[in-house]
Amino acid sequence: MNKLLYVIVAAVALGCGALVFHQLSQPELPKTALYYETPRAVKPFELIAHTGNAFSNAELQGKWSWIFFGYTSCPDVCPTTLQKLNFVYDELKAVSPNTQVLLVSVDPNRDTTEKLNQYINYFNTEFFALSAGHDVLYPFARNLGLMYAIADDVEQEYYLVDHSASIVLTNPNGEIAAIFKPKEVLGEVPTIDEDELVADFGRVVTLSGL
Repeated sequence: MNKLLYVIVAAVALGCGALVFHQLSQPELPKTALYYETPRAVKPFELIAHTGNAFSNAELQGKWSWIFFGYTSCPDVCPTTLQKLNFVYDELKAVSPNTQVLLVSVDPNRDTTEKLNQYINYFNTEFFALSAGHDVLYPFARNLGLMYAIADDVEQEYYLVDHSASIVLTNPNGEIAAIFKPKEVLGEVPTIDEDELVADFGRVVTLSGL
């Protein structure tokens, strides 16, 4: 009877140990990012980079790409986001060297190639600024799960463009892997926490196996 009891206890202990080991060996899920276990496809697109070269799906291949919407006349979210991404850029590349940052302008009326070139290089010469007409931008935005809208009269000298403050992360297969949403605090500019972004990037890369 005692032998049978020992066998049962040993079997239960072995089972519990295996379960704990299995749980501990599983990759950790992102803490704040919206992670897609099945990455979403990015439909064919073609934008123009600040260098004057075409930028399409092919330029997403082999890279972890951080994509967010903005414009050079943005008074708060855009420069803050770019500053934060520049601040942690080396940390992002430490997680994966094949990393790139892409600002997509939602203000093609004012953001010329020359203006985008000057603007993006102020933050980091390795970053890209991209543009296109609204006929390309609107479907591209919907595909990424982002949004923008021009509420003011564009005939005015100064007008604002409402846009998402989220950042979309695509994987080296050119697919949407995760979305990083900003923290909304009353009276403060909605921006991403850079420490959480770096930590979750590491988790996404590990989970993806890419």
